[in-house]
Amino acid sequence: METEILNEFKSHSVFRLKEGLRMVVQAMEFIDENRLWQLPTENGMSLENQILHSCGNMRQYIISSLGNQMDLRKRDLEFKTRSKLKKNELITRLEETINASILIINKTSEKEYLKIRKVQAFSYSGVGVVLHAVEHFSYHVGQIAFWVKFLTQKDLGFYKGIDLTKNN
Repeated sequence: METEILNEFKSHSVFRLKEGLRMVVQAMEFIDENRLWQLPTENGMSLENQILHSCGNMRQYIISSLGNQMDLRKRDLEFKTRSKLKKNELITRLEETINASILIINKTSEKEYLKIRKVQAFSYSGVGVVLHAVEHFSYHVGQIAFWVKFLTQKDLGFYKGIDLTKNN
């Protein structure tokens, strides 16, 4: 039974990461390069910083902690960087981070999912690590969607052609 539940958890975690990636890529289609670094407020995060921060969080929580790899994250830089990466470079970085995270989520053993580990100032099981990273990414996907909608005044069409009022 535990393995079935863990497999369900892994499956839905992977789905949410892929769904978030799909939405970010779709939202970015509406943005030109110059708007990637525009700030919503003086102390807000640009679209570039949202993506860099999401990648940093996933690398720290999933790739480093759950994947038992060295943590090289420099969190403060994710908020300060104005690297002027091109849109396709940012998307590639996000795709690579999500793909690496998915690989670790899928290959990690039940024993590792139950093991308690320290990440930042917190102690989480492997399940808690993945839940945090997926939830954190989803939070930033929402911020990215909001900021792109605000900048472009367009419907991003995430569920275009799908009737969300019906139950199958």
